[in-house]
Amino acid sequence: MQDLIGRTLGHYRIVEKIGEGGMGVVYRAHDERLDRDVAIKVLPEEVAADPERLVRFEREAKLLASLNHPNIATLHGLEEEGSLRFLVMEVVDGESLAGVIARGPIPICEALPIALQIALALETAHERGVIHRDLKPANVMVNSEGGVKVLDFGLAKAFDPEKSGAMSPESLAESPTLTADLTRGGVLLGTAAYMSPEQARGKLVDKRSDIWAFGCVLFEILTGARPFRGDTATDILATIIKEDPSWESLPVNTPWPVQHLLRRCLEKELRRRYRRSEDCARRFRDRRGQRRQRRRRRAVIDLEKTVAGAAVGHRRGDDGGRGGSRLGGVSARAAAHAGPSCRGPPFESPTVDNPL
Repeated sequence: MQDLIGRTLGHYRIVEKIGEGGMGVVYRAHDERLDRDVAIKVLPEEVAADPERLVRFEREAKLLASLNHPNIATLHGLEEEGSLRFLVMEVVDGESLAGVIARGPIPICEALPIALQIALALETAHERGVIHRDLKPANVMVNSEGGVKVLDFGLAKAFDPEKSGAMSPESLAESPTLTADLTRGGVLLGTAAYMSPEQARGKLVDKRSDIWAFGCVLFEILTGARPFRGDTATDILATIIKEDPSWESLPVNTPWPVQHLLRRCLEKELRRRYRRSEDCARRFRDRRGQRRQRRRRRAVIDLEKTVAGAAVGHRRGDDGGRGGSRLGGVSARAAAHAGPSCRGPPFESPTVDNPL
């Protein structure tokens, strides 16, 4: 594909290349009309004349346009310039989750707010009838404040939300993620290490495949390693189908509800896996609410004890120093519980309630 850096497509001036994948090349560009930076995703020229690929490209635009959530990259428009067709999207600054994990496991107090934001993004997509089908750390961006954006719904497939959520053979045959040669035999979509068992077998998939991928991502966040590994894609797929993750590699401080969630997400039997992404998000919300209630109860008890102690000291004629020190101790303890550091409860973080 020709180098577009320095060129202008409409009122978008191409600044630099920031990525490339099966769905095209991604550039950072400057919108001269609105004076803002955007991401331009250009369909490769060698496939631009392919009607099937064009349908896939336009289908992606429509799917992305239906999603509006702070944890999903926003689509601004679908445009064309001469023979080029391109998506205009929100440019997402930060680092990919894959890059963060490459430095080692993420502490649980930071990992769980990130996982919650991914779950919320999937929840919104699934409510709109969109399956990501290629969720992985490389498709998740994390900014310096812990805010998350899920990228690249390029392999997303709409399904009928009024039905079971599974794709019929007819709709699968018309899926924008397939090409003619892929429809002859097993259909393998997504990245092997994050594929669900049904994806690995080339069977019909529904949103539970995203839930499996979410479990893989969460496991990798906590341990720094993928749950299913192998020397080749074939080895990885065989491991996914036949073996279980190394549960003992989870951090010793992983809360039991989180371990339970992981086991349900990575359940090979579809009927035992979580059916909806909102089940995952609710687990995090419930846990966060329980932590908050316990912390508030502790704060009230501490306050009552302090007030009672101060009253006793006043009646005994004690100086104010002791009462002041106890109040200071309570304040320090409350700050330790309320703060977003790793010493506090892992489900409390400002990035959850206001992720970006």
